[in-house]
Amino acid sequence: MRALIIVDVQNDFCPGGALGTGRGDEVAAMIGNYQVSELAEQNAYAHVVATQDWHIEPGGHFSDNPDFIDSWPRHCVADTDGARLHGAVKTDRIDAFFRKGEYEAAYSGFEGRAEGVPLADWLRERGVTKFDVVGIATDHCVRATVLDGLQAGFEVRVLTGMCAAVDNARGDAALEEMEDAGAELV
Repeated sequence: MRALIIVDVQNDFCPGGALGTGRGDEVAAMIGNYQVSELAEQNAYAHVVATQDWHIEPGGHFSDNPDFIDSWPRHCVADTDGARLHGAVKTDRIDAFFRKGEYEAAYSGFEGRAEGVPLADWLRERGVTKFDVVGIATDHCVRATVLDGLQAGFEVRVLTGMCAAVDNARGDAALEEMEDAGAELV
């Protein structure tokens, strides 16, 4: 069975947000349309899940002088508008929300939990062996989620047109790294 993982398509990662990516709104709209497309309606996915940065006090992940590699301005603070999924994403078509990074810098969706259950366990409990990934940011959370999924033994495809990078050059390098690790890029 195949799942769709929507990675961190949150208001703070879209234009106008604390860490807005240039294509965030476009990617969110594409994902929302994809969720209701003929492909999705034909049950291409057994499950659709979303990950969310959900920061309470993530330590050095937040900085007043961020380097934009390991430290960042405050973003996706739990229970704020910035942490909410972009309005274009169809939350009624998402089976579970995996929140991550409450007290640390968490990039991978596999660090997230839904009702206390880690993502890998949740997928395996439902017979999922492969998944597609879309979301933000290609060079950070998408990359980490894909690499952790591969390491956990899942077959992974990245729907590259529905991913947005913080930095396009690093995004391209991340895609190459994911492909070299065994992900299929489509």
